[in-house]
Amino acid sequence: MAQRAWISIAAAAAAAVATTAWAAVPPNIAAALADKGRPAEEAARDAARKPGELLEWAGLKPGDKAVDLVMGGGYFTRIMAVAVGPKGHVWSYQPSEFIQFSAKYGESLKAVSAAYDNVTPDDQSLAGLDLPAGMDFVMTVQNYHDFHLKPFPADTAAKVNAAVYKALKPGGVYVIVDHAAESGAADAPDALHRIDPAAVKQEVEAAGFKLVGESPLLRNPDDPHTASVFDASIRGKSDQFALKFRKPG
Repeated sequence: MAQRAWISIAAAAAAAVATTAWAAVPPNIAAALADKGRPAEEAARDAARKPGELLEWAGLKPGDKAVDLVMGGGYFTRIMAVAVGPKGHVWSYQPSEFIQFSAKYGESLKAVSAAYDNVTPDDQSLAGLDLPAGMDFVMTVQNYHDFHLKPFPADTAAKVNAAVYKALKPGGVYVIVDHAAESGAADAPDALHRIDPAAVKQEVEAAGFKLVGESPLLRNPDDPHTASVFDASIRGKSDQFALKFRKPG
């Protein structure tokens, strides 16, 4: 890890495991949460986003080859980089379309990949996504609905799912976390930045994956599903589903 020794992170992890908040997560994930290189504003969001519990449920392990699919500001890339350790690797993917929309996405990609020796930046177009082969783990958080935005071709989600399927080893895991929409709400991705979880299941299973788990960790039954996730009434408190798929074999 650039400018930071893994041994210091391990020491921080030992202290973290002793705390109530992180006592239940594996040591590699505790180390990731304790990483002093994480921006304070990102660590402050852990209580709401529950990354430790989420990654434990998802099954990210030391030594894994993993992809943070649409890395946004790098919140999960940073955590994943430490969690997989020096024998693992993370490909941090930021679509070129996002970078064209806002330069800050490109800046985030450069900053995060420069901070961790085991992170490779990737800024391919969604239209031609071709991920490295032999991956153990792919996760996309709060971004699957973007594959259905009107500026993108109608088959974008199908192409992304096919690219993930091709990249994963047999038995590899594909985890999708996103803001929940009402059942059958086809316009929700554009109008509300949400998506119907049943539609996600159907699309991902059509690519050949098998659904092997759902987590209620981020569900919020008080969310009426009628407001944009950026609306002040629900921002940071939206009802989110977490789905775990596996490539057969």
